[in-house]
Amino acid sequence: MSESEKKPAETDVYAIHGADPEVLAYAMAKYSRSSLTMKESLAEISAQRAEQFLNTFYFQYGHRSIADLAHIPFAIERLSLLAAIELVDEQRWDGQERSTRYQNFRTSGWFTPDLGPQTSTFTAAVEAMFLAYDRIGAGMLESLKAAIPRPEAMKPEAYERTLKARAFDVARYLLPLATNTSLGQIVNARTLETQVSRLLTSQFAEVRQIGEKLRIAATEPAWNVQHATAQVLCEEIGSVDTLCGKRAVEALLRPVKTAPTLVKYAVESDYLSTSRRELTAAAAELMAGQPIATAPVVDLLDDDEPLEVELATSLLYPHCHFSYRQLRSHVAALSDARRSELIGLGTKHRGRHDELLRAFSAGHGFRFDILMDIGGFRDMHRHRRCIQLLQPYTDAHGYEEPICPGQPTLAEAGLEALYASAMDAAFTTYRQLRDSGTPEAAESAQYCLPLGTRCRSMFKMDFAEALYISELRSGVAGHFSYRRVAWEMYRAVEAKHPTLAKHFRIDDVNEPVDLLRR
Repeated sequence: MSESEKKPAETDVYAIHGADPEVLAYAMAKYSRSSLTMKESLAEISAQRAEQFLNTFYFQYGHRSIADLAHIPFAIERLSLLAAIELVDEQRWDGQERSTRYQNFRTSGWFTPDLGPQTSTFTAAVEAMFLAYDRIGAGMLESLKAAIPRPEAMKPEAYERTLKARAFDVARYLLPLATNTSLGQIVNARTLETQVSRLLTSQFAEVRQIGEKLRIAATEPAWNVQHATAQVLCEEIGSVDTLCGKRAVEALLRPVKTAPTLVKYAVESDYLSTSRRELTAAAAELMAGQPIATAPVVDLLDDDEPLEVELATSLLYPHCHFSYRQLRSHVAALSDARRSELIGLGTKHRGRHDELLRAFSAGHGFRFDILMDIGGFRDMHRHRRCIQLLQPYTDAHGYEEPICPGQPTLAEAGLEALYASAMDAAFTTYRQLRDSGTPEAAESAQYCLPLGTRCRSMFKMDFAEALYISELRSGVAGHFSYRRVAWEMYRAVEAKHPTLAKHFRIDDVNEPVDLLRR
């Protein structure tokens, strides 16, 4: 018996660097089909062999879990806030976006949709909102300085930076959805494939273009962060004409296509587009002539409704502006046969590889119907361990006023009239574009709605996630918009399940906070 055979087996753990995403995905997938180690697999794999393997097992046999193993970083820069919300709307998503708290978005510019003769109206409205954004931010900063003296132990630059962030928290309510932002994401190829397909199916031309650019970026050579290093090596090698040196440089400069195989079939989804159209028509028919009823900021729904009622209501919810409770009352009054027809609208166009619509994720114990400003929703949107259904943006719910306990109000800062005037003007332009008579302008009118506009969304989750969101988002360092929503979520759970309330480590958002604490 050899020494290696006598030696007891030990667990081997090592990090891996430098493998192409698809090659690494292939190597990991081989664990189920080969006894080779990862090092041995990577040593024998070429990009061509990986492509052949993925074409066979991923596309022919539907082994989509293989794509979970290929993670790809992207930068998406200069896209509108509206497009950014659509882009990140994936449950399996990791990334970061520019913060409206720590950056001045005045210099970001904005996206202008194709509005034809209405373009000048749109541009004037956006310019007016940015002007109000500047004035509200500057005015609130001066008011904060007047109300909160700098502690001797605090450096002037830290004091200025902290209060600027507080002022931006207020000013961001005036940023239109057309405002440019930038974000980075690291997603697996499976998420990328569904993301690209979903974006290509969007009603917005900008979003469709981003979907196509993402697909191209994954299938063409990626930007090589090692390129500058390779250029230096080229110069250093110079007269030293060594085969080893040449190969080292060639390896650094080798073009890498991050996911040329795994996303090459990502196209517009007929399932999404057709289902959206038919469900929108069904919601309009069901709720025809009904006014939007008043609803609380956070409504924790009861959980004793039949599953069929929840499914039909959830399918219609993203395609109208009614609260879940109001919509459900009409769905519940339908016959079993009609409810079955509505549920069928969500499945009848589903293709072989289509995932079910998100609305079919039903049966969660805690369902919150939330009405809050778009800016606050963007922060809540980051929570992935729940099901989120977002309704289209509209002026139907009005807008929020930024109010933070312990911080000067708009009225106290002398900014209330300016704020109301700016918001009202934005809504007037939105309605003018929406009612201009062309479908393109009606759809693109949403771009001029400011982040202070209220939007409705449904969050479905288990108890652990309800506790996590309430605790995290009620923290004193958070934005006052989502702090209030997190507090109302906790209060709703406390009212319905009083014995569970003691498990929440919650901050009372009605208490004034230390505005110099971040």
